[in-house]
Amino acid sequence: MADRRGLLIILSSPSGAGKSTLAKRLRAWDPSIVFSVSATTRAPRPGEVDGNDYHFYTEPQFKTAVKEDRMLEHAHVFGNFYGSPRGPVEDAINSGQDVLFDIDWQGAQQIRNSGLGQHTLSIFLLPPSIRELRRRLESRAQDDAETIQRRMQKSWDEISHWGSYDHVLINDDLDATEAALKTIITATRLKRIQQPHLTDHVRALQAEFEELT
Repeated sequence: MADRRGLLIILSSPSGAGKSTLAKRLRAWDPSIVFSVSATTRAPRPGEVDGNDYHFYTEPQFKTAVKEDRMLEHAHVFGNFYGSPRGPVEDAINSGQDVLFDIDWQGAQQIRNSGLGQHTLSIFLLPPSIRELRRRLESRAQDDAETIQRRMQKSWDEISHWGSYDHVLINDDLDATEAALKTIITATRLKRIQQPHLTDHVRALQAEFEELT
């Protein structure tokens, strides 16, 4: 048995709040943190590898997996199903690895309500201001004004659910937010429920105590 049980780390934010950058920094800080590979019913795109980019399912396979409770969370988006397979996540956390999820508030809620909910750490990233969020989206120079407006509306929908997360950070300084994330993860790894070896250690202490008294 691993010295500790891994965490399901949910990192959510509106688009443009720095989630992708911080996720990469967490992986650089601790390469043992693994990304959750999602399942999808959409067709693979050129260059995508099954099991690496996504787990590619047929629609009947996906629906069966949901029915058999083999998905921690799932959603229907733009005509395709997406979800997080339970098996690889359970294997990872039982071996002491943390699993990082890039999902929205609805997926986060499903995982919190799953059988692995007690091992979940959820963190939401807020932008310093709505103006700054718009500036970041516009600076990408990837979308037209109408698309940016849709992204802004979706971002506000995401922000409105900030209260359902364990921790909420305002990402107005990337380095400070990174440091806070590391502190939160380090502390949560030390929670009693994440350290299964403690029970055996206390039993050994009890046996030693009884022997000496």
